[in-house]
Amino acid sequence: MIEMRPLLLNGHQVTAVSVQLPKTNLLIITTEKGYIMCGALDIALLNERLASRGIIAGRALDVRTIEQLLEAPLESVTTAAAEQGIVPGMKGKDAILAMM
Repeated sequence: MIEMRPLLLNGHQVTAVSVQLPKTNLLIITTEKGYIMCGALDIALLNERLASRGIIAGRALDVRTIEQLLEAPLESVTTAAAEQGIVPGMKGKDAILAMM
C-alpha cells in the first residue's frame, strides 16, 4: 500500500509518503527544496553520481513510521544539505524545517 498525505510542521505543509513493501517500509518526508528518508536512501550515490544536481537530502536509520522519521537523528546527509546547515545528528523535523 502507498500512502501520501500532507503533514503540517510548525505551520509549514510538507508531504509524507509511506510505501509498504514486503518486510520493510519506505518512508519519505519532502519539501519543495529537499527531503529526508529512511535507510533506503543512498547518500553516496547522491553525492557522487548525482552531485551536479545538488540534492538536499538526509537519511535516518531504524525508523518504521513517519513519526519516527521526524524524531530520529539523521545518520548522514548530502553535501548540498550540509551547505544548508543540515548535519548528521540533527532530528528529522529540524532538517525539514531547515529546508523551508
